[in-house]
Amino acid sequence: MRAVIQRTTGASVEVEQKIVGEIERGLVVFLGIEEGDTTADLQYICDKVVGIRVFEDENEIPNRSVQDIDGSILLISQFTLCADARKGKRPSYIKAARPEQAIPLYEAAIAKISESVPVQCGVFQANMQVRLVNDGPHTVLLDSKKLF
Repeated sequence: MRAVIQRTTGASVEVEQKIVGEIERGLVVFLGIEEGDTTADLQYICDKVVGIRVFEDENEIPNRSVQDIDGSILLISQFTLCADARKGKRPSYIKAARPEQAIPLYEAAIAKISESVPVQCGVFQANMQVRLVNDGPHTVLLDSKKLF
């Protein structure tokens, strides 16, 4: 399971020209679910997302989590994070989980993160337009298999 986390001062996601999720200060999390991912992968990613310290404290040191600042998370499913672009010019998405495996894990991620912070989300498999102000910019990559 992979995630791209971006610190934001505001973000939204639209489907068919309708806003389906919107947050102010917090994190935008793009989540890629791979074939073979388990609840252990989900737990690792969710714990990291909720606890990662990327917000400044009073000394301007990134020492606070989204929980600490009473922020929100905009969670977006993004199978393209599972792409393998090492060969050729066209990325392969063969490692991305099929919807029948990915949807339950995505829904479980929403539920798990919602236990700690408010969550808004996109629509699984929809063509989405995501708008965000990347504050910093501050972007972190996560991989539950710890490949990077």
